[in-house]
Amino acid sequence: MEKALRKEILQTRRLSRNWPAEPLLGGYYTDEEIDTVVKTIRESMDPTVGFGFICKEITDFEAAFAAYCGTADAVSINGAGSGLDMTLMAMDLQPEDEVIVPTLNFRAGLVAVLGQNARLVVCDVDPVTLQADPNDVERRITPRTRAICPVHMNGLSAPIDDYLEIAERHPHPKYGPPKVIGDAARALGGGYKGTKIGKKGWMTVFSFHTQKNMTTLGEGGAITTDDLEAAKRLRALRQFGGSDGWGSNYKMTKVQAAVGLVQLRKLDSFIAARRKVAQERTEMLKDVEGLTLPVEPPDCYHTYYLYTCLVPKEWAGEKRDRLMAMLREEYGVNTVVANPPVHRVVPFVAKHTQGQETPVADELGARLFCPPTHPLMTREENEYICAAIADAMERIREGA
Repeated sequence: MEKALRKEILQTRRLSRNWPAEPLLGGYYTDEEIDTVVKTIRESMDPTVGFGFICKEITDFEAAFAAYCGTADAVSINGAGSGLDMTLMAMDLQPEDEVIVPTLNFRAGLVAVLGQNARLVVCDVDPVTLQADPNDVERRITPRTRAICPVHMNGLSAPIDDYLEIAERHPHPKYGPPKVIGDAARALGGGYKGTKIGKKGWMTVFSFHTQKNMTTLGEGGAITTDDLEAAKRLRALRQFGGSDGWGSNYKMTKVQAAVGLVQLRKLDSFIAARRKVAQERTEMLKDVEGLTLPVEPPDCYHTYYLYTCLVPKEWAGEKRDRLMAMLREEYGVNTVVANPPVHRVVPFVAKHTQGQETPVADELGARLFCPPTHPLMTREENEYICAAIADAMERIREGA
């Protein structure tokens, strides 16, 4: 973006709304979702029908979601956090078992391991993609490793094949190759090597939280797998354990599933709109001195759930924070650090990972920031955000 255009944009425009850095509704609803909710409620008012427990709306949604991801099965649940817990419950982990999780992450995946009383091993990330670094994963694997749990960070697929190969090279002496469990809470609709995220690995967990790429009335999620026995175990866990063991209530509701079918049909259009915003933004910001923009490896299809930027190394920490404050206070542009290393900022996790070092994640956590992005964002709003970032960075470089 030329400097003269940038100055003109900043002088003549403001954002049409106060976009949160991570918008509170990640997709959008139309009358179709509203009509579906009303119809489903009306049909459920008959005492012989009610709201379910597992009903046609839920089974139809699960079949459609599995077909979308290309997997043998999908199990609907009440949220991705529950899903991460359930995948690890299905492994019957013991206190000596180790699970590897990247620390540049939201806390859910790490807390899930601790919730199963297993040993959490944090790993470092690739400095370009921000995904769990396969080389570091392999360095941290031991004969006690039961699972590798990468996160598809901010909408980009992690290199799942790399982790599967590592698992094959380092089988557990009793259980065989560690399971690869993907956390795709932010990456629904993304692609990897010609497949949808969710196809590769033992299981993949998705979120339909209000902020995610599609939502089932604010909460919800699903787990995809090609392992039908594992899916059977998940369904038992979801419904009080079935007849053979412990379980609880992790079910999605009938109305959520009905809305989910509508949202799933629209998902690819949501992702296409996000990608358009991201591609235009990359073009406008590509010449900003010192600013590193998100990448899309050739074998991936990025959803751009978040648009992750990095300031120069010498700006890590204080100058990055000053940039974020300036954008908010002087330009009205919100940003978020998504995410700093969990084991550095969450005391509960830190207590269980003492002595574990992740120098790359530590550095990136002090450099990254994410400006808002959304499928409904206009080009004019995107231009304003880009002009603000370029202008604020120039001012800081000049000593403002």
